[in-house]
Amino acid sequence: MILAIILFVIFSILGAFHLYWLAGGSWGMEYVIPTKDDTTQRLTPPAFATLIVAVALFSFGLVYLQLTELIYLPVPDWIINYAAWFIPSIFILRAIGEFNYVGFFKRIRHTKFAKADSKLFSPLCLGIGGIGIIIQLTVG
Repeated sequence: MILAIILFVIFSILGAFHLYWLAGGSWGMEYVIPTKDDTTQRLTPPAFATLIVAVALFSFGLVYLQLTELIYLPVPDWIINYAAWFIPSIFILRAIGEFNYVGFFKRIRHTKFAKADSKLFSPLCLGIGGIGIIIQLTVG
């Protein structure tokens, strides 16, 4: 139950960051968008994509509260169970990366994003994935 609450808090914080950026905030943006080098202009994700990510992150947190029966949502159990395997899978894959800009095995390692990814983002994703699997194996 404690692990589910931890994931809920993590997903809520991540979702809140995305809502902040959606509202026009810029704090931290130089650390969250991959680039080839620090002088390359960062792309700006479309507002709709940022909103989708925020909603998904908040929903991921709710999945774990539902799975551990801390809340009840009118969602079929099979959806929650599939989501409880899908969520850790995508975060573990994110931690591994795409071998260029993102993840533990990236090639570009000198940018602000790459350094933040190595120190924070990839370990966080691996932790989320691991905690999600532990919850699913013990509760699901």
